[in-house]
Amino acid sequence: MKHFDTDYMEGAHPIVMQRLMETNLEQTPGYGTDNYCLEAKDLVRKACGDEHVDVHFLVGGTQTNSTVIDALLSRHEGVLAAATAHINVHESGAIEATGHKVLTLPSHEGKVMANEVKTFIDDFYADDTYEHMVAPGMLYISYPTEYGTLYSKAELTKLHAICQQANIPLYIDGARMGYGLASDAADVSLPELVSLCDVCYIGGTKVGALFGECVVAHEGWLKHFFPLVKQHGALLAKGRLLGIQFATLFSDGLYLQIARHAVELAIKLKEGFRKKGYYPYINSFTNQQFFTLPNEVIDRLRLTSTFETWGNRGETETTVRFVTSWATREADVDTLLHEL
Repeated sequence: MKHFDTDYMEGAHPIVMQRLMETNLEQTPGYGTDNYCLEAKDLVRKACGDEHVDVHFLVGGTQTNSTVIDALLSRHEGVLAAATAHINVHESGAIEATGHKVLTLPSHEGKVMANEVKTFIDDFYADDTYEHMVAPGMLYISYPTEYGTLYSKAELTKLHAICQQANIPLYIDGARMGYGLASDAADVSLPELVSLCDVCYIGGTKVGALFGECVVAHEGWLKHFFPLVKQHGALLAKGRLLGIQFATLFSDGLYLQIARHAVELAIKLKEGFRKKGYYPYINSFTNQQFFTLPNEVIDRLRLTSTFETWGNRGETETTVRFVTSWATREADVDTLLHEL
């Protein structure tokens, strides 16, 4: 059976596992105060091109989003996001559970448009009764989006400028950031991405780590963050396990190297589908690929492969998603295309 369901089906990259095993019996202080976490933070700062950013390690994506958003918002504020955003659709109300509303914007293949963000904020404050409503306190986007699409540098620049004008932070969910940065379609580097937001997180769980995410924030945005991380259950007592993983991923270019492998196989899969006459539902240049296929084709492929239905099953055809990862084997992609 071949698996294309998501990018966290395997454990961790072998080099990461090797480093975890090599250090398994070491005794270190807890909660991220160990030397491995300090080393990892320095490596991340170097990769971001900014030695002044704050770096924090959290255990998972949902905890990271809910903790960061809770930290950035006042009690009366909500978070602006695309209607298709992960925090609005697939996080089981985690944001609302912190007391904050997700304020949805139109989704354009997973992205929000700068002019629509500005219009929402302007219209909100033009309403004489705005004090009775949930205020737009920040903007959430993801890179890549839920549909594998990418924001250009120009789009990010416009969004950040609007947020600065409104005095609200721009937060980037980077659960799959490696796969976005490794794409040939990306026109932004990690340092540029960090410079064009106020807070972001670099995903580990989906990009080679056993678990864990790395929050990067410009100074002043995440005040008293440590106790809030603990309140949200996102603080790992054995913090060195996160430090070791991110120190490994950010040594010798490993993070982008393994992400590039996944993207290359995803593009090969997309082109293979095209050659068979099946065109993308959305033209993604990252490790998620979407196709609308006849149901009989889906049922036949599912005899030997697993992948996700994207939405409800249609009467005659259905949109499905295939995801590659750092661990995907090229032979599996070749076999899938042959079976198609």
